[in-house]
Amino acid sequence: MYDLAFFRNNLDRIAERLASRGFTLDVGQFRDLDQRRRAAVTESEQLQARRKAASSEIGKLRQQGIDTTDAQREVREMADRIDALSKQAEALDDEYRSRLASIPNVPHESVPVGRTSDDNVEARRWGTPRELDFAPKAHWDLGPQLKILDLERAAKITGARFAVYWGLGARLERALINFMLDIHTREHGYTEVLPPFMINSASLFGTGQLPKFAEDLFKIEKTDFWLAPTAEVPVTNLFRDETLNLDELPISLCAYTPCFRSEAGSYGRDVRGIIRQHQFQKVELVKFSKPEESYEQLDRLTADAEDILKRLGLPFRTVTLCTCDMGFSSAKTYDLEVWLPGQNAYKEISSCSNFEAFQARRANIRARAGKGKTDYVHTLNGSGLAVGRTWVAVVENYQQADGSVVVPEALRPYLNAERISPREGKAW
Repeated sequence: MYDLAFFRNNLDRIAERLASRGFTLDVGQFRDLDQRRRAAVTESEQLQARRKAASSEIGKLRQQGIDTTDAQREVREMADRIDALSKQAEALDDEYRSRLASIPNVPHESVPVGRTSDDNVEARRWGTPRELDFAPKAHWDLGPQLKILDLERAAKITGARFAVYWGLGARLERALINFMLDIHTREHGYTEVLPPFMINSASLFGTGQLPKFAEDLFKIEKTDFWLAPTAEVPVTNLFRDETLNLDELPISLCAYTPCFRSEAGSYGRDVRGIIRQHQFQKVELVKFSKPEESYEQLDRLTADAEDILKRLGLPFRTVTLCTCDMGFSSAKTYDLEVWLPGQNAYKEISSCSNFEAFQARRANIRARAGKGKTDYVHTLNGSGLAVGRTWVAVVENYQQADGSVVVPEALRPYLNAERISPREGKAW
């Protein structure tokens, strides 16, 4: 969301910036709404002045015994017109704000301009993909062979794009969650939060999923509850309609939640395996920052997510998203892409974004030092990491020629195992 005064006074500049991310701002429409609203307000103010003067004059005429019937009728008509103009201005203001809520954030000046993901810019990479002396398998083959992943039974009990984990597969998922939370809380300075997994519409508006992306979400019938698409939503909204102490910023929070997404806009993408699911687990990092420090905090948050991959020994690259590949609310985003040998490709495993004041304006999250002036905070978030995709990366990167998977050293204390081997017979 934008500051209304700034938006109204900088329409052409904002339109130019938004064009770089492939969004066409209808400047004429906003100017027309604003002019009609201003006209209604101006006429109302003029009528109020006339009505006040006429009412004063009626009082004087009455003292002189002069009939004021016509004058009183005119005053009543002015009152009716003022009321109609007030409602008209309010309706136009509501329409203006409603249209404003569907406009994406302006990209930061450092974001590369581009039209597709091909225009994203690699910032750095870490690690070297293993040179295997055998043909690597994808996780959708390895998992069933190891009897740790079952997509067929998941499809039976629910449908496509769901998974059942067996045995060490389920324990690996749980180990990854605990490992990530421990590193972020014990070493990176985050406070752990366990929020509700269902949220209301106001929360989704605050972070920018509503009203524009309702089709990507799951809603509970006959309620105002939605399944959380990411912990970003409940954790960011912890401070909705609150004023924080500026001296306590940055506030760094992390949370594990299951995430639920309809994947309405991803038809035909990553249809095999568990890269793109309707339900998946994620550990999320969220920061509330002073505006002047938010890009430093973005770098720190991104480094914290990268650290998990480094500790697991998973090769990855960090990519700066171009203007047309960023999310709706983001001012700047880094994607972390992990190497998957079974697919011979880098795949996104985390997006780390600075939303500047965009979400804070929608959710009304401010900060103040002492009794000074309040200002909107900057919000940031990133996956630290997407657990299912990390599961995939571990299984594919640590696979062996005999079909087993070596457990990364960092996870062995959590998993109490050094290797996941093919099992004969049933998984249970």
